[in-house]
Amino acid sequence: MPRRSARPTVRSTRRHASIFAALGDETRLALLLTLCASMPLSITQLSEGSSITRQAITKHLRVLEDAGLVASERTGRQMLFRLKPQPLSDAVRLLDGISRQWDQALARLKTFVER
Repeated sequence: MPRRSARPTVRSTRRHASIFAALGDETRLALLLTLCASMPLSITQLSEGSSITRQAITKHLRVLEDAGLVASERTGRQMLFRLKPQPLSDAVRLLDGISRQWDQALARLKTFVER
């Protein structure tokens, strides 16, 4: 019988849920993609060319920051935001694990059906 991985903790489940919730919004996903492609940016820079207000951008950045996906740093009068890639890597590992579990379940089903 295949060995099952340890059950996730409540803490890790909450952390992953906040990451996926943050990524589930189109605006936040767009902000994250922008930060992936560049150096730290200010709210003004992140809102350039957008129909979304700076206040709304700020709220979305706070959600991303609370989920651990971005970090902010005050530089003079500006707040600069940068991507924190580790939580994304953790989420990818979680999804890979789920994918492996599904592949194993489907393989067992296939074996059962073909008998």
